[in-house]
Amino acid sequence: MDISPATLEEIRKRQAAVERTYSPYAARNAGAVRKKDARAEEPVIRPPFSRDADRILHSRAYTRYIDKTQVFSLIDNDHITHRVLHVQLVSKVARTIGRALGLNEDLIEAVALGHDIGHVPFGHTGEECLDGICRQAGVGAFRHNVQSVQFLDAIEDLDLTLQTLDGVLCHDGEKFVGRLVPAGPISAASLRSKCEMIRGGAPVLPSTMEGCVVRAADVIAYLGRDLQDAIEVGLIDRDDDDLAAICRETFGIDDYQTITRTTIDTLIKDLITESFGKAEISFSDEAAEGVKKMQTFSIDHVYNHPRLTSQHEKIRRMFAALFEHYSADLEEEKRDSPIYTDYLDAPWVSREYREEASEGEKVRDFIAGMTDRYFAERFRAVVLPERVRGTYRTEG
Repeated sequence: MDISPATLEEIRKRQAAVERTYSPYAARNAGAVRKKDARAEEPVIRPPFSRDADRILHSRAYTRYIDKTQVFSLIDNDHITHRVLHVQLVSKVARTIGRALGLNEDLIEAVALGHDIGHVPFGHTGEECLDGICRQAGVGAFRHNVQSVQFLDAIEDLDLTLQTLDGVLCHDGEKFVGRLVPAGPISAASLRSKCEMIRGGAPVLPSTMEGCVVRAADVIAYLGRDLQDAIEVGLIDRDDDDLAAICRETFGIDDYQTITRTTIDTLIKDLITESFGKAEISFSDEAAEGVKKMQTFSIDHVYNHPRLTSQHEKIRRMFAALFEHYSADLEEEKRDSPIYTDYLDAPWVSREYREEASEGEKVRDFIAGMTDRYFAERFRAVVLPERVRGTYRTEG
């Protein structure tokens, strides 16, 4: 059923009225750019950045968020954060900030939903393992934010706007920056250049205010949540004096149960206050110092905790075994291998990608896209011998 021209015109007027309330630094829907722009769009009901968010939500890569843990990959607990929850938290935090600053919430949502799609099984430990293997294999450095663009742009070919892809690429919440100034014009060439800079270890910034908001919101969303999860699973004692001092001194937190919500509330208000009416997204010096202290505590007491790092070598061997196995399957063209049946022959994989990607890139992308559960299943299938069920014969 088509919407009547009169209704569309009224909706268009309302949208125009909303855009007139935007900050002068906000991304406009009319400025959205796609590399191909091959699909017909109705920009009134579904503006371009809103359409980006929809395409990401319906992608195969997004569905795999459901079984990718945030930090605690090897700890069973149904109340800790998984990637699918983390990206929703980032989206909520970022849209709250964007609404207050008069920015484009549709673009913010699209960037937030897609920003962590490139994460591999076992989180940052898995990323370190795959990075080393890819370098040895001649594929180049592995970076999860570059991989996010690889999944969304090359593999599934969603034809997202360059603004969304740029925000996804430049999110990098692990490297905290207290003042984010948009990096300038966006083009396909600038996107490729940023990918190479990131692979080489150089810092990059988003080219839109909305991308900067998501990058800041990524930190806000995980900062308190990771600590609260660590307390939940017993990595940190709830009476830890160092944590209590940091929480009290930086954000006035006296009860560990309020770490997440107080951190989020305090930093959102600080960011809005410091950024309002400016062409930048920034924290106050005091808030930035508090973020750094909490990050340092998390690195020392959570991310590098022996319960999380003791299995690193086993995980590295798992990644190496799967990379070697599926490289051999590609070389020998074993069409019944999961790298074909579950990946390369799937209808959602771009034909251009299948024809142009190197074998090493295909193996990298197949492994990077696995969920934690599927990764473990594939490893067992590759390493453990398959049992053959026999039949009993009776002599009559």
